Amino acid sequence: MITKESYQPTDISAWTGRTDGTDPDLLRWHQVVQVINLLQQPLPALTPGQKGIVLLGFASDEGVRRNKGRVGAAEGPAALRKAIANFPVHFNAQTLLLDAGNIICVNGELENAQQVLSEAVKAILTAGYLPLLLGGGHEITYGHASGIRQFAGKRPVGFINFDAHFDIRVPGEEGASSGTGFWQLAQDAKQAGVPFHYLALGIQKNGNTRQLFNIAGEEEATYVSADAFHLQDKDTLLAAIQHFLSQVEKVYLTTCLDVFSAAFAPGVSATAYNGILPGGLFLQCYRKIMESGKVAGVDIAELNPSLDIDNRTAKLAASLIFETVMAYCGEEPF
Repeated sequence: MITKESYQPTDISAWTGRTDGTDPDLLRWHQVVQVINLLQQPLPALTPGQKGIVLLGFASDEGVRRNKGRVGAAEGPAALRKAIANFPVHFNAQTLLLDAGNIICVNGELENAQQVLSEAVKAILTAGYLPLLLGGGHEITYGHASGIRQFAGKRPVGFINFDAHFDIRVPGEEGASSGTGFWQLAQDAKQAGVPFHYLALGIQKNGNTRQLFNIAGEEEATYVSADAFHLQDKDTLLAAIQHFLSQVEKVYLTTCLDVFSAAFAPGVSATAYNGILPGGLFLQCYRKIMESGKVAGVDIAELNPSLDIDNRTAKLAASLIFETVMAYCGEEPF
């Protein structure tokens, strides 16, 4: 349940930017976004055929701290709002773009924050909106994906993770962390007696221990290494994604920004000097997933503004949010 302690509504002043006019062809996101307080009002009802997207922050890096990473990702949602405010509006005028504020982690109580996030995601989906979550550490995964699973019921859910790491670590002494989300989801699947569908894209061999590869194998996860993100492997990569999509009805899509080369994403908890490039083949993969019509929730994780250089990582993360909104609204990329 969302409480005053676990929730932080967005101040409309967070949405500022250039204003060229009020003609529909001149509008920018900060001019059309509607700020909503989940404690005070329900999500507006969507009319038949209308699209709705809810931006929801997860202001937490407690999982990063527990995973012995560099903290600072709790400030990611604020940096992302600033980075996306000036985007031009290319989606249909009937699309509702809402900002529902942040779920926050109070006093290091990560498990409670994840439970609140799960409930918020389920409510967003029940109202007919796409949850588009702004991280925050990758502990966002367990709360977000759990909400999708609850909403999906018996329909098979697939988890797709663009990441240099499996994040399938067994919880340590402090419990769950930014690296345990998919292990937790695997255990939940076992308890529910349903298959665990997990596809990890961009895995780095030098970023995962042999034990993590073993756990991924035991849980029957599918993965594609970062080395495959080259044009000569394009058909194989896209075929792997298509095969995975054919097995599920709903998809949770998460992007950990450390999957990208440190030159493009320096502001993350753990940089990857040899990470994948953010354009080209990656975008083809991302768009293929979004255009499947099966995506039930999207998040961007591990933006750490305190480590960013010239807002590179924030701008990269913002571009993924733009791609997500365009694809969900059925708008063709240029």
